[in-house]
Parts: sequence; C-alpha cells; structure tokens
Amino acid sequence: MARAVLFDIDGTLVDSVDLHAQAWQEALVRFGKEVPYDEIRSQIGKGGDQFLPVFLNEEELERFGDDLAEYCTGLYQRQYLPWVKPFPGARDLLVRLKQGGTLVGLVSSCKRMELGYYLRMVGGASLVDAATTSEEAEGSKPQPDVFLACLDRLALDPHEVVAVGDSPYDAEAAARAGVRTVGVLSGGFAQHDLEEAGCIEIYQDCADLLARFPKTPLAPEHGTENRR
Repeated sequence: MARAVLFDIDGTLVDSVDLHAQAWQEALVRFGKEVPYDEIRSQIGKGGDQFLPVFLNEEELERFGDDLAEYCTGLYQRQYLPWVKPFPGARDLLVRLKQGGTLVGLVSSCKRMELGYYLRMVGGASLVDAATTSEEAEGSKPQPDVFLACLDRLALDPHEVVAVGDSPYDAEAAARAGVRTVGVLSGGFAQHDLEEAGCIEIYQDCADLLARFPKTPLAPEHGTENRR
C-alpha cells in the first residue's frame, strides 16, 4: 500500500501544458528563436534548466539563457496563469486520499508563486502535506531532486510512495528516486511514451483515477499482489 501519493501539478492536477508551451514559444521568439509549437510542447514538464538546452546552443545559453527563462516566467504569470483551470476530479481525488489517511505531496517544476495559485485552485494547503518545486531543488525533472526533497519532508522511503504524473519526465524523475509512477493522459502525452518511461498503470485523468480508485495503486487497500 502507498503511505503517500506525490502529484505532479501541470498537466496532472491543472490544465496548463498548452499555456506553458505558448509562453515558451513567445519568449523564444522574443529572443530571436523560431521553434515549432509541437517541439516546444513535447518538452513541457521539464524545468527551465533542462528545457532550454534542447533549443539553445551553449553560446546562446551563456549569452541570454537566464534572461529568456526570467522573461518566460514573468510572461506566463502575467498573461497565461489566469487562464489555468483545475482538471475535473483533481480536488475530489486529493480529498479522497486525505480522508483515507494517505499523505499527499506535490512535486513540480513550477515556481513557488505558481504553486500557491495552484494550491488554491485544487482545494488549499490543508489537502497537501508537503510540496517541492524546482526552486527548492538543484536539478529539475527529469532529474530526481524534487522527488527526493519531498520524500525527505515526508520522512518516507521510496517504496512507500506512488507518484502521479502526465509526462515521461515525471516518470523518469520518479524512477531515479526509486518511486513508482501512475500515468495520466491529461497532459497530452501519448500512452506509449508514458509506458516507455516506466509508468506502472495509466489512466485518462484525475476523474478516471477517482472513479476507479479502489483498484488503483493509490488506494490504501491496494496490495502488492495487484501491482504490475
């Protein structure tokens, strides 16, 4: 059984992946880089330190990488963040876990300011026992740092925890921390990509997880005999 469930936020609890991709595309154009939207979207889920090297060479990273990332953060928070909506079932899934005595953690590549906004959106800090962002970790996803930091705050071992995420980068980061991942398709990544990244089970979204909760790895009564 899982003593805690660690949730990614963007694309898992809230519908923000397209908005992040739009902000990054606009920011890249601002700095003279024309990148197709689909290429940008396929990288959403990584933190900026992992994202930018995909599109900038070493000289560009040195010259304006930090300025581009800072510009994108401001642009997203000013222009795109107000359009973010929680996915159906997100709050109710957190409530179900808390009522069953399961600890809830958040592990995200978002900024701390965005975390507060998202927390209010999905029901408030009372539903969350620990939260870590890329600002509190040396490396962002797919590096395991945010997961390791959250495990430390919860004082739990990896085998006592299940992660929920929408991107391959969530599953890769969790696996590097020794945590199993349940995938959701709400972020737009293909089921095959999530399977290849190591997700043990895959659901449509939070509402699907909630509807089938007793038979999912998130349920307190879910035994090792049911795990794949």
